[in-house]
Amino acid sequence: MTDPIADYLTRLRNAIRANHRVVEIPASNLKKNITKILFEKGYILNYKFVEDGLQDIIKVALKYDPATKKSAIKCLKRVSRPGLRKYSGYKDMPRVINGLGIAIVSTSKGVMTDKEATKEKVGGEVLCYVY
Repeated sequence: MTDPIADYLTRLRNAIRANHRVVEIPASNLKKNITKILFEKGYILNYKFVEDGLQDIIKVALKYDPATKKSAIKCLKRVSRPGLRKYSGYKDMPRVINGLGIAIVSTSKGVMTDKEATKEKVGGEVLCYVY
């Protein structure tokens, strides 16, 4: 697998389209940080890290609106990829849907949202957009 972040986003996207409640994803530290951000911003219901010998697993409980049965996540879009990395300084951090969505950024101070990176005055690699 050449792009584990794209695989992570694709597994979430496929589970949402199939209306699954829980999805299991192979874990890494970067994926754990992205999962924590999605939980803090209210895009997923809950998550659990399961240690399993060789490869740890992240169990993500997806969030749906009870009335309309639509997912809280409308779109997951990979921005920076192995073939073309996208970096952004804190002054020109991208705004997703005019501030309604979030951009997840990998910085020297850890993985954070675009708003947190701007507040910390630190730039980095723009991993993905979520809205």
